[in-house]
Amino acid sequence: MTIRSLKVGDYMSRHPAVLTATMPIEEAVDKLLKADLTGGPVVDLNKKVVGFLSEQDCLAMMLEGTYHKEQSATVADCMSAEVVTVNADTAILDLAQQFGSNRPKVYPVVDYQGKLVGVISRTHVLKAINLHLQDSYANH
Repeated sequence: MTIRSLKVGDYMSRHPAVLTATMPIEEAVDKLLKADLTGGPVVDLNKKVVGFLSEQDCLAMMLEGTYHKEQSATVADCMSAEVVTVNADTAILDLAQQFGSNRPKVYPVVDYQGKLVGVISRTHVLKAINLHLQDSYANH
């Protein structure tokens, strides 16, 4: 098995923290913390990805809410509507090369209809490459 043959679908989480646009921000934060993720996809009723909510988005909104003692914000108030997604068939190596300083640390994984099937994080990619390298060393 070559490193090129490692696919996102083999290493992604199939049970991501799934968020909706109408969800209160506090509930979304709770889901992200429980899933130990730095962000999560926002989906519509058909499971299509319509946004992404990052820890940074949540932190900014919660700080603002603390200062102003305002009514709770929703995910729609904070999320980014521009979402970079990957497909389960994407090569791990290609995704690893996309991670940069300003890139997301978590990517929603979608099928060819744009429906959410999982998420893959920088940590998942690192584990995949590490496992491959360990296997390579063990077999030589």
